[in-house]
Amino acid sequence: MPLFRAEELRMISFKIFKAAGATNEEAQLVSELLVKANLAGQDSHGVMRIPSYIRGIQRGELILGAEAEVVRETSFSALLNGNWGFGQVIGKKAMETAIEKAKRHTVSVVCAFNCNHVGRLSDYTMMAVKEDMIGIAAVNSNKIVAPYGGKERMLSTGPISYAFPTGKEALFILDISTSISAEGRVRVKLHKGEKLPHGWIINKNGNPSNDPKDLYEGGALLPIGGDAGYKGFGLGLAIDILSGILSRAGCAYEENKRGNGVFMEAINIESFLPIDKFKQEIDGLIRAMKNSKPQPGFNEILIPGEPEFRMEQMRLMDGIPLPERTWMEIVETAKKLGLDV
Repeated sequence: MPLFRAEELRMISFKIFKAAGATNEEAQLVSELLVKANLAGQDSHGVMRIPSYIRGIQRGELILGAEAEVVRETSFSALLNGNWGFGQVIGKKAMETAIEKAKRHTVSVVCAFNCNHVGRLSDYTMMAVKEDMIGIAAVNSNKIVAPYGGKERMLSTGPISYAFPTGKEALFILDISTSISAEGRVRVKLHKGEKLPHGWIINKNGNPSNDPKDLYEGGALLPIGGDAGYKGFGLGLAIDILSGILSRAGCAYEENKRGNGVFMEAINIESFLPIDKFKQEIDGLIRAMKNSKPQPGFNEILIPGEPEFRMEQMRLMDGIPLPERTWMEIVETAKKLGLDV
């Protein structure tokens, strides 16, 4: 697989989006967040998304220069119409609004509809952490997950993220889908020509499969939890309610569902206890977990966010690998825009 420095991928991405007509601000923000996902090892939300974003622009589904507008608002909340702009631009605006309201009123929730793919949720929850707040984010999208015990696509992957400020310990950032895997991870396996772990998907007949092609030929992802998949199913329903019904973006099962429904929340810790005390206690919690005895076959206990941090350090040194198919799709996209990358 070809290797790239992060700056190379950012520049390639920036040039492609600019060639497609994006503003400097749009191209810079989207490129930065896509490459950040690759650095963290979350390739499903990285530059492999460039071709699909460009197709969205060309089909008129992604509106360049669109600005999110407030359609309902209170002191503690806001509902934004994203007007089908870049999801990253809308997501950033939603969390910025939640943070500003939480500074004055302790807790704020901001939702958004008419929003394209927002990318990695931890990028938004980390915005709250930088303000010494707790960040919570969730989105829904199109149906691709079967309910527990079912074989039809009814739910989206329903990702959710929590981020908490820490003191001396590594940041605590949880960013997971409520399905066994993000759809993009299946696509990465497809591009690499690899099989899936058993238990990720079923084919169109409802039978287990480890062939990633089966997902794109009428199959479905499964809820997180395996034999206890009813837990992931329940979480997926909750995400659909918060980021689908509450946001006015619609539920995943609806035939005309499009884009992401967005739920962002910021919690001002200082309203409950001094931030230094909070950081001291969460550091103690993390140390207790990491100092606990590992099971046979495990060398250590890792806190959510730690694997991504380690991957980022490694890829900053060694480069970001892209599957050949992913790279060629980016090259072809650039060529159609008159660029030679």
